[in-house]
Amino acid sequence: MEIKDRILQAAIGLFTRNGIKSVSMDDIATHLGISKKTLYKWFENKDQIVSAVIGNHLTGVQGECEGISGHALNAVDEMVQIMDWAKRQFANINPNAIHDLRKYYPAAWGLFHEHKSRFILQQIQANLRRGVQEGLYRADLDIEVLSRLRLAQIDVLFDPDVYPPQQFDQMRVQVACNEHFLLGVVSLKGHKLLNEYRHVTEEE
Repeated sequence: MEIKDRILQAAIGLFTRNGIKSVSMDDIATHLGISKKTLYKWFENKDQIVSAVIGNHLTGVQGECEGISGHALNAVDEMVQIMDWAKRQFANINPNAIHDLRKYYPAAWGLFHEHKSRFILQQIQANLRRGVQEGLYRADLDIEVLSRLRLAQIDVLFDPDVYPPQQFDQMRVQVACNEHFLLGVVSLKGHKLLNEYRHVTEEE
């Protein structure tokens, strides 16, 4: 593996476990068993490493989400699989990592926003259209409005003023808000299918 890739792989592991701000260039060099001089040969500063890590991560995320969408049996199945995938994503992430990214690394946070405004918006709209066509989502959905509401909701999920990480586990917030959104768009047919996936029995 090329040294640059090794640096990024080590950095994302350290950031995920410890948060971003607390990890220094020294920590990354020590973890890899290389000199700081070698590290600075590839990256001028930590900001560049953070941006490169986020860029690589988002590329991977896009591929995984496209794979889920392509293999999902229907729109509800797609959303349930995405929700399960998100649980796994956040299971091993130090909550400080997202807070640090948002507060201290504007260039890297900007990459996330660009990804959100472009790829994630398209994915949301495609899923809503698919659900309507399949009869699993309400036929009267305003897709343009709701897709942007969902996009704005993502910002709220990561807002430490709304959900302080010391009080709210990120996975708990994700699950609650994702289920709330999905229950708001499904038709009766879709609701019944969602209950099957969730193993929930409701009296009519």
